[in-house]
Amino acid sequence: MERQGSGSGRSSSAANANKKKSELLNLFKSATCLNATSADSTGKGGSKFSSKRVKHGFHLVEGKSGHDMEDYHVAEYRYENDHELGLFAIFDGHLGDGVPSYLKDNLFNNILNEPIFWRDPETAIKHAYRSTNKFILENSTQLGPGGSTAVTAIVIDGKDLWVANVGDSRAVLYERGAANQITVDHEPDSERGDIEKRGGFVTLFPGDVPRVNGQLAVARAFGDQSLKAHLSSEPDVRHVPLDSTMDFLILASDGLWKVMKNDEAVNLIKTIRDPQSAAKRLTTTALARRSNDDISCIVIRFRC
Repeated sequence: MERQGSGSGRSSSAANANKKKSELLNLFKSATCLNATSADSTGKGGSKFSSKRVKHGFHLVEGKSGHDMEDYHVAEYRYENDHELGLFAIFDGHLGDGVPSYLKDNLFNNILNEPIFWRDPETAIKHAYRSTNKFILENSTQLGPGGSTAVTAIVIDGKDLWVANVGDSRAVLYERGAANQITVDHEPDSERGDIEKRGGFVTLFPGDVPRVNGQLAVARAFGDQSLKAHLSSEPDVRHVPLDSTMDFLILASDGLWKVMKNDEAVNLIKTIRDPQSAAKRLTTTALARRSNDDISCIVIRFRC
């Protein structure tokens, strides 16, 4: 991105079994470095306990914009409340990596700690996005003045998919042989009315993209202390019950989408069964097309 609870009736033996499963997942995550982010980071993993298996691969490449890597990702599995969760995210920072780094470490915890998560995931996700943004703004001295877009995906038992986003990091689902974008690109021009109601303005200079107050190229984001009165952190949330017509999901920062259409992306990798190889194919193709931004990509396969 550029800018100018467990159930009370569970038996002790079941609880011990679940604890062992959780420990195994955490050990697996540590051993395979699924959370690592660096200038050039890649890896893969898969679910262990769900009857409907999920596999993922990721690849992140530092851009050529003259700043350190500001993209962060999450790709991990947890066993909680008798359910296996696949947690995936791309955080595309700007003006420093303080905010995306904080989101990587905290956003999913905040979502899952919402008391209503298991009965109302959509409301829990929205609450957590708002409270997380509030904390970031209140602690901008420590985290820095910058911000971050976000796209998050939660896969529950390989059966249900919950996707949310703010900004222009995007999720594209390959289903029934076609690309289906299930997130909304929050562009300043399309949200001009709301920005102006909050006292901001949208600029469009020749050769540039629309920007909030001449600075930020998205209308929604976490952080951005100087623009907080004019930005929203309200996510669009989408629930997708997974079925046999759905093959894979791509999560990626705009470093990919600036140079590649949704149809091009899914057609490029639809025959690649290994999700890590698929993610790498997408990022290397974006580089070949002269994308200068940080490029981050996660491919999640549902039909393994």
